[in-house]
Amino acid sequence: MAVLRFSDPDGAFAAVRLASDVHLTDAQRTFTRAGGEWTLDVDLPDVLRLEYQLEVTRADGGGTDHICDPGNPRRAPGAFGEKSVLELPGYHAPAWLDAPAVDGHIDESAVRGRGLGATVAIRVWSPADTEPGRPLRLLLANDGPEYDALASLTRYCAAMIAADELPPFRVALLAPGDRDQWYSASAAYSRVLAHDIVPALRDAYGVIGAPAGMGASLGALAMLHAQRRFPRALGALLLQSGSFFIPRYDAQERGFSRYARIIRFVRETRRDGTYAMPVPTTITVGRAEENAANNRAMARALAEQGYEVAFEEVADMHNYVGWRDALHPHLTALLRRAWRPR
Repeated sequence: MAVLRFSDPDGAFAAVRLASDVHLTDAQRTFTRAGGEWTLDVDLPDVLRLEYQLEVTRADGGGTDHICDPGNPRRAPGAFGEKSVLELPGYHAPAWLDAPAVDGHIDESAVRGRGLGATVAIRVWSPADTEPGRPLRLLLANDGPEYDALASLTRYCAAMIAADELPPFRVALLAPGDRDQWYSASAAYSRVLAHDIVPALRDAYGVIGAPAGMGASLGALAMLHAQRRFPRALGALLLQSGSFFIPRYDAQERGFSRYARIIRFVRETRRDGTYAMPVPTTITVGRAEENAANNRAMARALAEQGYEVAFEEVADMHNYVGWRDALHPHLTALLRRAWRPR
């Protein structure tokens, strides 16, 4: 049980509610006024960390706004703006954030995406002591710049290399471009990833084996779509909170412009593994998040089709810090499985 408090000594607000991704009834998320303070006792059994805002209705008829909690200095940036953060007992940020890390350097490049009508910007991180032209293992990340800025992806890589948890490797941070189009089971984007991006990276850097691919939300869907359409292009998958929409669970997403295309791909993938070429796969999802049910269903389907699936439910929601906190040990274990000597 957590207690939230919001000071309102002048009675400026007619109502205060918790705004978060946790599924709560209106009564469960509505604060109670007592004197000059609003309070809310909220039960959060499946999370240790919550990003939230306050939905405040002004008493003067000025409407309703969403604000960060002024009584809580802890904040988290995100793709949809800054939010307040509640850390419950038992939550710990990853130790690798403060662990020794190898130095790295960044190369900026772009690949023309045939059929996309655009180029894909790529930022390639390499260990600083890597000799030019030395082939290394490669990790491809959809939404790569966001993963790096909001989930410290290259810091994780540098710390794992420094600790000898993983061998030296490169990370290709793929910029999302027209994200809703490219990442929504797009045949064009999957073809560009397999036929343009991966070959360009092989030519420029040298790549040992098939790259591992990772993504979150729609980015996870896009990586799985690429592996199903071009199975030799990727050797492993980290799928975090994938948008694997199923009508039974995700009717609320019907307004999304590519909903029908995603439904067709997910249905086809779950039903037919005849031509699947399984690769080591790790799926992580927040235990209480909206995508939990469809991720459980996809994990079961891929396992039944021969994928070596590790499925992990974490105590966070649909956000970059939650995805960051799952990188170790889950991505670490996946890359060890995929990159072990044959």
